[in-house]
Amino acid sequence: MFGVVFPNRSFPLDISTFTQIDATHWLLDMNHFVGESYDSIRDICIFLLNNFTLPPDKALALYIQSPGSPFLFCGAVTISRPSAVLSLPWPDPGSVSVPQLTAPDAPLLSAKIGVSVEDLATLSSLDVAAERKIERLALKVGENLFNFMQSFCGVDGSKLIVPTDILDRWFKKFQERAKRDPEYLKGFA
Repeated sequence: MFGVVFPNRSFPLDISTFTQIDATHWLLDMNHFVGESYDSIRDICIFLLNNFTLPPDKALALYIQSPGSPFLFCGAVTISRPSAVLSLPWPDPGSVSVPQLTAPDAPLLSAKIGVSVEDLATLSSLDVAAERKIERLALKVGENLFNFMQSFCGVDGSKLIVPTDILDRWFKKFQERAKRDPEYLKGFA
């Protein structure tokens, strides 16, 4: 049905590595894979196998869970997007109070990766981390523009006064710098 790879950390792991909870849910206990250093795993590649056909209105969603925290949605694959490399932003263990009933001699709680078949329409995004990167980029560009405008500001009471061509000047400077230094835009991400 599906498989995962931890880039630079593992060979492909198929569905048999996961514990099947029911017909549409699977769990991978990270203690079996990396022990307590689960948070060193920053990326995962999830893919559909060739012989599996997911209905077009369904997605295979991937979640992570640190010990004592709720599951966090990371992204999904679909029949039209059969593989994806997703970031794993592990929450701090126990950052949210989630009741866990364990016996005194029970093994410690472990981090988990969950996979489930879900309706595509109910998912907020197929790649949550990519959306966050775009949002951060937009905020950094906006901050750059604001700082540039502020350096040309005059004050009239409670209003900031800027030259009428300020946006053109900023954009020209921004483009020239990006052409001169290919690493410049990477600094915004």
